[in-house]
Amino acid sequence: MKWNKFTIKTIADAEDIIVSSLMELGIEGVEIEDSVPLSEYEKSQMFVDILPENPNGGKEAYVSFYIEEDKDTEELLTSVKAELSSLAEFMEVGECTITESQTEDTDWQNKWKEYFKQFYVDDILIKPSWEALKPEDEGKMRIDIDPGTAFGTGMHETTQLCIRQIKKLVTKNTVMLDAGTGSGILSIAAIKLGAAYALGTDLDPCAITAVAENMQVNGIDEDKYDVILGNLIDDKEIQDKVGYEKYDLVCANILAEILAAMTPVIPAAMKKGAYYVTSGILKEKEELVKEAIIKSGLEVVEVTYQGDWCSITAKKV
Repeated sequence: MKWNKFTIKTIADAEDIIVSSLMELGIEGVEIEDSVPLSEYEKSQMFVDILPENPNGGKEAYVSFYIEEDKDTEELLTSVKAELSSLAEFMEVGECTITESQTEDTDWQNKWKEYFKQFYVDDILIKPSWEALKPEDEGKMRIDIDPGTAFGTGMHETTQLCIRQIKKLVTKNTVMLDAGTGSGILSIAAIKLGAAYALGTDLDPCAITAVAENMQVNGIDEDKYDVILGNLIDDKEIQDKVGYEKYDLVCANILAEILAAMTPVIPAAMKKGAYYVTSGILKEKEELVKEAIIKSGLEVVEVTYQGDWCSITAKKV
């Protein structure tokens, strides 16, 4: 089978939010090409297409998606273009031109699994759910994860920053809100570290299945977690379902711009003395998120860094 390949020319800083927008439109199997330098660990662990250096200092990036050749793409492309125009109103997204080409059939659904290998976040082993446990890892705390095609593996610095903060803050009585839960990896980490319960929210319907499957493979009972589908930022019904003054810990590993928009509604969900852990923040966007946190009445208590990313932890005093 042949596929139509659509490639969006953008910039590296806009990659993640464009991918999220495509997912919301029902597009899976997204491919990213950029010239952002990789860490030595990423080079040894991940399969990434790297473009040559480009004239604008390495900012240029390409986000591609694939549609079956015999499918009508006109309506979908109209939606994609409208979404890109909307994003351009509040952030830099580059040219956002779309080019079309064709490619032969590939098993996009499973090919990426060749490059997801087990790794550690400090003393916590994170491994693919389909990979056998090595004898030397018996008895270690581990998270088995199958991110599916729509979510990350946990290898990214932003997820690791969150897990380290969760490890510091979780107690046996912790009730956690995981905003933008994705594969559920942060909720799983919290529960395995002793949390009493975790509620996840997400915009992507795939999260419902992904979280349930990952919880099951990790041996976590259904009464320990739940997932709500909807937009916590501006949907009052979703805010009511999440509840008020209920959570000891709120985690949000999302993009800085989304964190800035979502943070004002977070304190209402937190108990007094609760912690708010944010990540997905490029270092140059640190002040944007800090400002939103402080304006929301929370107190910044710690900022941690890994690679080009940071995590900001705040407290409701």
